[in-house]
Amino acid sequence: MYKIIRKEVLAPTMKLIEVEAPEIAAKVLPGNFIIFRIDEKGERVPLTVADFDRNKGTITLIFQEVGYTTKHLGRLEVGDALLDLVGPLGEHLPVEGYKKVICVGGGSGTALLYPKAKAFHEAGAEVLTITGARTQELLILIDELKAASNELFIATDDGSFGHHGFVTDILQELLEKHKDVDEVVAIGPVPMMKACAELTKKYNVHCVVSLNSIMVDGTGMCGGCRVIVGGETKFTCVDGPAFDGHQVDFDDLMRRLVYYREHEARVQEHHECCGGKGGDCKCH
Repeated sequence: MYKIIRKEVLAPTMKLIEVEAPEIAAKVLPGNFIIFRIDEKGERVPLTVADFDRNKGTITLIFQEVGYTTKHLGRLEVGDALLDLVGPLGEHLPVEGYKKVICVGGGSGTALLYPKAKAFHEAGAEVLTITGARTQELLILIDELKAASNELFIATDDGSFGHHGFVTDILQELLEKHKDVDEVVAIGPVPMMKACAELTKKYNVHCVVSLNSIMVDGTGMCGGCRVIVGGETKFTCVDGPAFDGHQVDFDDLMRRLVYYREHEARVQEHHECCGGKGGDCKCH
């Protein structure tokens, strides 16, 4: 069992938990993820490790409540525990040897971006970070990103805070101003990552994206998380989750991400109606 020792509400539907997991904390690197299961009947869900403390033996997970399992996770409190926690999984993101990096996060992707920006900063790179959300109340980790960046830029779709527009607007301005950028790391909604990849390609700047394809076992055996990169099939769980954004088939990824949406909606309705126990209820 993996005990929750801290919980924070970062924004509507966005929560943070710190979990005791000393064996994972001892080995995890920026870019790695874990797969958790709340109880013996729960599904297995991947989450990127947002932060870790090797001395305390804890890892920090940030998640958005979008489906049954993440909503269930959001109802857990300090003192509760997760049944299973597997990791660290995936390939970590190399951060050594870079002089100037632009990190771009959108929505809940900012939680995944933070450990990368922090690692680049600690490795001595100049880090220019852009974060964005639909509105000000959905912005997260602003103080943490400031501490991990030389400069922080903020965008909101509705103009309630920072730049009124998209993160790609700021990215283009920075690429115009800074001709010596070594790499751009973009993490967020698939359309945002696709736009960042297309923009950086015009400026001949390498772009890394972190893909969120549907995942089951996390070991490359089921093939559920397959993506097309450079015309070849890759598995996000063992080959990624970070990939060259210029090589990713984003259209194929977007089609795969909505494949089970109808089923997920039915499951959510069933649990909201009768707790998933069956019986005579409106969702049957």
